[in-house]
Amino acid sequence: MATAASAGTTRTVDRALALLAEVCAEDSIGLSECARRAELPASTALRLLRTLEGSGFVTRDEEGCFRAGSRLIQLGALALGRQSLVRIAEPVLDRLVGATGESAYLTIAGPGGTAIHIAMVEGTHAVRHTSWVGRSFPTAGLVVGRALADDVPACGYVSEHDRLEPDVTAIVAPILRPGGVAAAMSLLGPSYRIDDATLHRYGAILAEEARVLSGHLGATPSTDTTGQETRP
Repeated sequence: MATAASAGTTRTVDRALALLAEVCAEDSIGLSECARRAELPASTALRLLRTLEGSGFVTRDEEGCFRAGSRLIQLGALALGRQSLVRIAEPVLDRLVGATGESAYLTIAGPGGTAIHIAMVEGTHAVRHTSWVGRSFPTAGLVVGRALADDVPACGYVSEHDRLEPDVTAIVAPILRPGGVAAAMSLLGPSYRIDDATLHRYGAILAEEARVLSGHLGATPSTDTTGQETRP
């Protein structure tokens, strides 16, 4: 009995993982197609996908199609933390903290208008922004969303006060790759410490480091750093 139960559990896990792999292979996928690819009856696929949905590993959009969920993105971000983008970015984040004393983050786009921090180096001040690595958050109305969409002025960065967290200023720049945006890099610190002059000085440092990191990824962004961003 124990052997049969163990085999049944293993088969269920295998099926769930097969469905999860198919969901991750597409931006979104319908139940019938997902079940067909995983070679499962639609009823079985639906039951397993609902379980995965309840755990946050998948989510359903307005049309009923399945997408990667926030929990999966968070786990992926933790795994990505050991991969090439983060390894390349780590010395850049270290330099940012050394030059400014503020916490530096690397952020990627998630599903459904979200973003997730995949790496950070904590600032050196006694009062500093603490780690949000692995945390998913909506980007609507935030400058990190603009950076991930490469919607930045000539200075190469965007900034805002108090939008996502009270009394926190964010300065963000896009990290480019050939054909698009790979990630965003940001400095976060308490607003009382970052006045306009400091903000623009830090922004110029961030934009330059973002260009360096973009170059490592094969992009050739503009070198113009003369513009200034007006905060919303």
